[in-house]
Amino acid sequence: MSYVAFRLAIRRLYEGATPRGVVFRYALLAFDIVTIVFIVSTSFLPANPVVEALDLAFGALILIDFAARLFASRRPMREFGRLATWTDIIAIISFLAPLPGEAGGFLRILRTLRALRDYQMLARLRTDSTFFRRHEEVVIAVTNLAVFIFVMTAIVYETQKFRNPQIANYADALYFTVTALTTTGFGDITLPGTLGRLISVVIMIFGVTLFFNLARALISPTKVRFPCPVCGLQRHDVDAVHCKACGTILNIPDEGRN
Repeated sequence: MSYVAFRLAIRRLYEGATPRGVVFRYALLAFDIVTIVFIVSTSFLPANPVVEALDLAFGALILIDFAARLFASRRPMREFGRLATWTDIIAIISFLAPLPGEAGGFLRILRTLRALRDYQMLARLRTDSTFFRRHEEVVIAVTNLAVFIFVMTAIVYETQKFRNPQIANYADALYFTVTALTTTGFGDITLPGTLGRLISVVIMIFGVTLFFNLARALISPTKVRFPCPVCGLQRHDVDAVHCKACGTILNIPDEGRN
């Protein structure tokens, strides 16, 4: 196989609509979920040879995926202008060359941001899953909130575990993050110092915003994604006959379920 043909084959896996490409991207999504579970579960475990070996294995797989994406990209250098590229680089470094004392371990959680950047996967889910089509806004709102909680919990844990006896493990950091995010603030765990207060402020401000988005998605009437052929309005009521923006008659596909 020539260089050009090989590069085109890799690009089809990441961007193509072929059955092989679809299966490949679902496998990548599954790998991202497994990576998240590994990150969270191992945060409760002491360092040991098994965890270190798995770190190297995950890092190697992420590195291969990262190299393949760059290889398949039409403009590889432009990829370095994207946040997702740098989060992958940080995750790879953290897995393959963890900093002394795991000071940079929380950066691994940035791997979760991949789930939000793959537009091909979102388009595929809209095609394959009736549930996702009907509840896309809720699913995305929940995912955004979960990523934020994971990231902030990891930041709280890594910045406080050596200086704050109240943060003894990942569960303590998660508990503080959730109480601050919901503005419950029981007060049994606090973050001292200027850095701790700034982290608390960030959690509360962005947490309230994400909770509001989730509540809006849950309360708002269910919409379906169907672009209007005239004005391009993307989302309509499930039983819409006319476009609310321009009045064009719509022909929204219906699975026949109430």
